[in-house]
Amino acid sequence: MVATDYYGVLGVRRDATSEEIKRAYRRLARDLHPDVNPDPDAQERFKEVTAAYEVLSDPRKREIVDLGGDPLAPGGGAGPAGGPFGGFGGLGDIMDAFFGASTARGPRSRVRQGADALIRLDLELAETAFGTTRDLTVDTAVVCVTCAGAGTAPGAHPATCDTCGGRGEVQSVQRSFLGQVMTSRPCPTCSGTGIVIPHPCPSCAGDGRVRARRTVSVKIPAGVEDGMRIRLSGQGEVGPGGGPAGDLYVEVHEQPHDIFTREGDDLHCHVSLPMTAAALGTSLTLDTLDGEELIEIRPGTQPDTVVPLRARGVPHLRGVGRGDLHIHVAVRTPTRLDDEQERLLRELAGLRGEDLPASTRGHGGGGLFSKMRDAFNGR
Repeated sequence: MVATDYYGVLGVRRDATSEEIKRAYRRLARDLHPDVNPDPDAQERFKEVTAAYEVLSDPRKREIVDLGGDPLAPGGGAGPAGGPFGGFGGLGDIMDAFFGASTARGPRSRVRQGADALIRLDLELAETAFGTTRDLTVDTAVVCVTCAGAGTAPGAHPATCDTCGGRGEVQSVQRSFLGQVMTSRPCPTCSGTGIVIPHPCPSCAGDGRVRARRTVSVKIPAGVEDGMRIRLSGQGEVGPGGGPAGDLYVEVHEQPHDIFTREGDDLHCHVSLPMTAAALGTSLTLDTLDGEELIEIRPGTQPDTVVPLRARGVPHLRGVGRGDLHIHVAVRTPTRLDDEQERLLRELAGLRGEDLPASTRGHGGGGLFSKMRDAFNGR
């Protein structure tokens, strides 16, 4: 039986590199795949191309071909099992052909993306309202300065893994009632990278990164709210092998204020006024985020009145303008009255026609003011 010319099937030279073989397979698979070309002859051709790539991408099977053998012939090695893809591992190669990468085959890179990091930042109300700049101390992985991320000792270099031959995976053949089944798994020696580091860097032990404390400056925009996160691109953890760093997220925590409470971009505060001040009107000085403000209280102000101060709240994070400051007025009623104060209030009530009728008086005499006085004086 004449051995199949796998190089001719893919249209590559016998000294073609593994990358040239992969490119040839991708090109043919895009044209011949059944989902693209329904021609029966194309489907048979697609099976041949897939089988050829499965052989030539395996260093051990390719060596058999170069010696004049056929690893898919009976007795020549584990052949492809039945199915539309011509062999185990073919589906991964098809995904490789159509999408440019295979998640199941080939070595994975030692250089990988780093993880994101999160740090909490406590801010006062004025800082979240008007913005600020803070220098933060963070403890993250950074590129090892000794090996510049390579993971090797000075003067040393990575070497091809002897266990997997640089493929990043090892294969095993098992017998079942369906025949011989070939399975692949990441190489335990190189962790699937295809290379090993015989002489690792003394500073990072081959990881390409070390932990270090550094200072990062973060600009807090005006109008941020409690719980918001600010993203600092590329300021997170450096990846294994000196890979690109992740992002650093700064989570804002707004501290409670002594006077104001915040609802969105509006601020609220409470002031308490004597009954006489609410009745006659008054003015008071209030410390706002912008400094002291003179607040006018109109005569006859009722309890729970809200006095708004426009544009004295928090600036809008997105857009222009600011929220408002809402002043909630509480009116204090006197709790203790001496005889003269009670007399004056009774006189005022009489003048206003608000004195109480006799039916409201108790058996012991005296009106409502007397009862209030007696209650608070313990009589």
